[in-house]
Amino acid sequence: MDTQLLHVTLVTPERTILDSTAISVELPSRTGRIEVLYGHAPLLAELGAGDVIVQGSDPARWNVSWGFVEVLPDRVTILANDAVAPGAIDVAAARLEVERAHTMWSAAGDEAEAYEAANRLLEEAQSRLASAGE
Repeated sequence: MDTQLLHVTLVTPERTILDSTAISVELPSRTGRIEVLYGHAPLLAELGAGDVIVQGSDPARWNVSWGFVEVLPDRVTILANDAVAPGAIDVAAARLEVERAHTMWSAAGDEAEAYEAANRLLEEAQSRLASAGE
């Protein structure tokens, strides 16, 4: 393997989605987007909802939600709750999730956990819509 390429693995509970090499990887963390290049400092972060963009000889893009990422100088391992190619996103279902999240948010009252669940669902649905070009 070329010493300037990252080994990238994207795994969901169901299967390995991607096992490839890349020049760079962009991904969503809970605190913002991260771009990883060869030689990046070791890092363990919680994934947010958004697109993983893999740049290299075989570019790839996947919408992920929640999980973890481990970054080592020559490797990126992404453990995601789910991963969907932008063309496979069910836009109608994502729009319904946005409506459901707004309903949950309105009904949350004084429950902090209910607000958090509504915000998490809203973030996931909006990231899917954005990934699908909506």
